[in-house]
Amino acid sequence: MELRIDRQALVPVVQQIVDGLAGWIRQDAVQPGTRLPSVRQLARQNLLSQSSVNEACERLVAQGLLASRHGSSFFVAPPLSPVHEPTDQNRQPDALADGGESAQRELKLGCGGLPESWRESDDLGYAIRQVTRTDMAGLFNYSTPLGLPALREQLSRRLKQFSIEADKNLILTTTGATHGLDLIVRTLLPPGSCVVVESPGYSNLFDLLKLHKIDMIELPRTPRGPDVDALQDLLAMHRPTALFVNSACHNPTGSSLAPAVAQRLLQLTKEHAVLVIEDDAYGDFQSSARTRLAALDPDVVYVGSFSKTLSSSLRVGFVVAGPSIIARLSEVKGITSMGGSRFCESVLACLLANGAYRKLVQRQRQRLGADMGVLLQVLEDADWEVFGKPAGGLFIWARPPLCDYAGVQRLAKRFGVQLSSRTAFSPSGADSDWLRINVAYARDPRAQAFFRATALDRPRVS
Repeated sequence: MELRIDRQALVPVVQQIVDGLAGWIRQDAVQPGTRLPSVRQLARQNLLSQSSVNEACERLVAQGLLASRHGSSFFVAPPLSPVHEPTDQNRQPDALADGGESAQRELKLGCGGLPESWRESDDLGYAIRQVTRTDMAGLFNYSTPLGLPALREQLSRRLKQFSIEADKNLILTTTGATHGLDLIVRTLLPPGSCVVVESPGYSNLFDLLKLHKIDMIELPRTPRGPDVDALQDLLAMHRPTALFVNSACHNPTGSSLAPAVAQRLLQLTKEHAVLVIEDDAYGDFQSSARTRLAALDPDVVYVGSFSKTLSSSLRVGFVVAGPSIIARLSEVKGITSMGGSRFCESVLACLLANGAYRKLVQRQRQRLGADMGVLLQVLEDADWEVFGKPAGGLFIWARPPLCDYAGVQRLAKRFGVQLSSRTAFSPSGADSDWLRINVAYARDPRAQAFFRATALDRPRVS
């Protein structure tokens, strides 16, 4: 079995073995119970170490693709029993769409995070062991009100890469970006407030604002960022309190702010005394050269996260703001959560300090960039309309030539593909023919077959 390992790639060899074996199982529809070649044979055929092959197989066992018998023998695992969850399939939040995939389950083409097969555990495991050995307080104690000082120091240094100047005392750690947004909404926006949100935009933010009884005004998103002409009219008409915006790797369109749009947006919000909240949860998937509003205006409240790139289970994010806002957010954080996880914050601080996180993000960007180019060509060949053609990041926002969502959904199910919701990305829940496509899932053979089948010269599904 040839695994086609590229030793010059940034993707670790073990992860390439995992991807190769998983692709073989899925693409060739290998029957459950099929025995893999021995670890020794796979290693010899591909000039690999047996330890690397064995580790890759063990990871696939953990993912449910392989089963282990008789010590060193591995077999294709039987199908898992379907899991029935009482969720609205037409409006599924990102958190519910990020679960690990397996060969027997539908491919979640529109989910909000990286596939489990992309996750790298080596550096994370090292950092966990390091914290366990050297920071006993991190295992048992709460973090400080603002968050672990060592982590905030690392975040302050890292933000300089985005030209954001933030003293560590102006950084508040959170348990992910959504927690940061929740603190901002409940602390700074009283019920009945009016805010501007992008459409399409982040579904969990819409649900959060509804929960806190905040009125939303829809601002169209363009490939260059928010529609600033529409924003000018909305600000004059509604006099909102705040504006929520993605700068880089917008969710769901994948677009990024053009410098001219950023300047005009800040000018308008200054004139109307509107607080700008910049959600940059996906920003690390794209080059630091992209425009950030917080780099242009210190009054912008900036929200970041490591859940998408590093680990959804680690749950570490942060908020950058002025002294008075940080003090208020810190007080509410203490009341509602007793502080963050010192253990998780210590692990992240270790990964930032030793450079492992920087290298991880570089590998992810390189891999996403390559997959993005391939996917854009596939969509062009299949006559899909693409929103702006992102230069990087995790998402593409596209519309199939068959503008019949029900028909496209039936076609997708034939290939074992689950599409994104058609209503979740609209603040008002309006239907849309546009679909969020996760680049990291789109190289899967099931996705490729689905795209080819949607071409206009293919017969439609009845």
